Amino acid sequence: MSNPIIRFDKVNKWFGSFHVLRDIDLSVQPGERIVICGPSGSGKSTLIRCINALEDYQEGTLTVAGSVLGDKLKAIEAVRRQVGMVFQQFNLFPHLTVLENLTLAPVWVAGLPKKEAEQIAMAQLERVRIAEQAHKYPLQLSGGQQQRVAIARSLCLTPKIMLFDEPTSALDPEMIKEVLDVIVSLADQGMTMLCVTHEMGFARAVADRVIFMDEGQVVEENTPDAFFDAPKTDRGRDFLSKILGH
Repeated sequence: MSNPIIRFDKVNKWFGSFHVLRDIDLSVQPGERIVICGPSGSGKSTLIRCINALEDYQEGTLTVAGSVLGDKLKAIEAVRRQVGMVFQQFNLFPHLTVLENLTLAPVWVAGLPKKEAEQIAMAQLERVRIAEQAHKYPLQLSGGQQQRVAIARSLCLTPKIMLFDEPTSALDPEMIKEVLDVIVSLADQGMTMLCVTHEMGFARAVADRVIFMDEGQVVEENTPDAFFDAPKTDRGRDFLSKILGH
């Protein structure tokens, strides 16, 4: 195995007196596709938000793409240039066109000329199959289209790692598939990704490994088939019985 692109070593985090991450040990290999699942409040979103320093942690070591995260600004900046993130909400600027939303970071963060940034943006819009919407405003698009724009925006800085925090939870059911199809296509292209989701069919089809969390801990990690067919813990079995029973 190659060196992990992400490595949690005994990472602990508290929100006040609430111990939200407990002794997290987790390694992710380059190109690996990880789905993180578990009940609400189990620490899933906090875990991935630590990877690009949207949340800090109090104990342990977290190494991302060769940089040890901590309170050093240079390390945080280096990591954020290599990690893209897609949230539940699309967080697009409503007064800017789709193309303008995508060129902001390449121009202002990466310092690219506007024309080059626009070429990159159009290439990423093609990648998520929404290039024809480039000159529309976000509110003229469906929720699924807006989320695909948000994915394209994250890709514009050519990240090595993509993080998805329940990317379909704000969507109507008929829009979920179009977003998951885009994420599947990225996975097929070898992108390292961690996705927090309750879409268990997607997890089974796409993940190399499923991480099941509960009460701030990694309770189980296994291949999708092994996790869904024969979970090792009572907590995992209980979770699957509830989520697959709907």
